[in-house]
Amino acid sequence: MSTHGSYSMRSKASFENEAKATGKESGGGGGGGSGGGGKSGKTMSPNSKENLFIVFLVTLWYSSNIGVILLNKYLLSNYGFKFPIFLTMCHMSACAVLSYISIVFFKVVPQQMIKSRSQFIKIATLSLVFCASVVGGNISLKYLAVSFNQAVGATTPFFTAVFAYLATLKREAWVTYGALIPVVAGVVIASGGEPGFHLFGFIMCLSATAARAFKSVLQSILLSSEGEKLNSMNLLLYMSPIAVLVLLPAALIMEPNVVDVTLTLAKDHKSMWLLLFLNSVIAYAANLTNFLVTKHTSALTLQVLGNAKGAVAVVISILLFRNPVTVLGMGGYTITVMGVAAYGETKRRFR
Repeated sequence: MSTHGSYSMRSKASFENEAKATGKESGGGGGGGSGGGGKSGKTMSPNSKENLFIVFLVTLWYSSNIGVILLNKYLLSNYGFKFPIFLTMCHMSACAVLSYISIVFFKVVPQQMIKSRSQFIKIATLSLVFCASVVGGNISLKYLAVSFNQAVGATTPFFTAVFAYLATLKREAWVTYGALIPVVAGVVIASGGEPGFHLFGFIMCLSATAARAFKSVLQSILLSSEGEKLNSMNLLLYMSPIAVLVLLPAALIMEPNVVDVTLTLAKDHKSMWLLLFLNSVIAYAANLTNFLVTKHTSALTLQVLGNAKGAVAVVISILLFRNPVTVLGMGGYTITVMGVAAYGETKRRFR
């Protein structure tokens, strides 16, 4: 899950770099918006069009991120399709194909080429860590409610801060570390108040969150030199096929009956293939809209929207799956989200 979502390919550093690189593009329409004069009642100003487009992008981003989480939960724990590794492989296959189409044919972003064997090895390393985070997150959805899964996933900033310090020995301001206390405390409280708490599911979710944070830190280190930087869409283009090559044998070895069960389910439920296809396409859409929202707004805006998205996902999952929640559990999740918001604000002020 990225920040909130399993399929977010972006680190905080890449948010900031891409936001800077595209800031001129997203801000360019402001000056011409007030010059419409007498036609303002008939024609929409460039500024209004840009704002409407941003609202449309954010709506798509929310829909795709929340949709893929809920569809994963439905397939893995309610539908009888208990193969998280194979499901992740389907997602990465869609990301590989659709990334190629988007970049090569539709030119959503200019294609960036891999320039050296060293860079390829770094991308492969990132792909392995990314696979671990997504598979772990999908496994956890077999055992945990989406609301609790999102609460644990919100601790990503805590693990990011820990790994960043271990990797670079660069310290943040103490107030920044202080903001992480409610992030962790909220999850501890939510765990105590979670009626459907499952230890293995919790461990897998925590491991997936840590792997996602480690991938972000690793990405900022491995692809930090000017000649090796890749935007998130090109990184997804190269990581996805590597992930498929890793996940395919893993699925066949660790989920040996996946083919038989999938074919049986497809006979009993005619919508099986459609659900898998839709789920995989939405997984790619989550990455694409993530990139576009950052391009047309800013990294900070995306962070704020991400915090709110987690809360929206919790509410929708409770309404759809009717999983029991307690006041203590919701209180813990609220504390975590507030801690994440405070952490983002202190990072902005004290960097």
